Amino acid sequence: MQARRSFIFLTRGFALSALLSLFAYSPVLPAQQSAQNPAQDAHLVSPAQLQQQVQSASAARGKNIGTLTQFLSSPTALRAMKSKHIDPAQVQNAIPSLSDSELADLSARAAHAQQEFAAGTIDNNMLLIIILILVAVILIAVIR
Repeated sequence: MQARRSFIFLTRGFALSALLSLFAYSPVLPAQQSAQNPAQDAHLVSPAQLQQQVQSASAARGKNIGTLTQFLSSPTALRAMKSKHIDPAQVQNAIPSLSDSELADLSARAAHAQQEFAAGTIDNNMLLIIILILVAVILIAVIR
């Protein structure tokens, strides 16, 4: 019993000394650190820069979602999906779950197809094929 108390006391003492040594350690201040190693400053990102990057990424994602949603909400796209018994709501709900790279790629392809169709370069049948391919890619990306 006495040995057990001694062991508990010793364990608690060790844990307390470890915690005190963590709190007593004085980390190097950022000003001192940059004076000691200026090469590390090149890797630091300020909170304002980080926030700006997050906002720009969020804006780009929102723009891509809007472009793809608008393209797949067109009457031609809705007709193509209904002709193949694809639920347009399921496709619309799947769009936000795409990764940023998938979303950017599909959005660019949709914008390009829309421009080509407006310019008369592609016909209605080709646009329907492009729409169905985009829908298939979206659904496959969400399933995996």
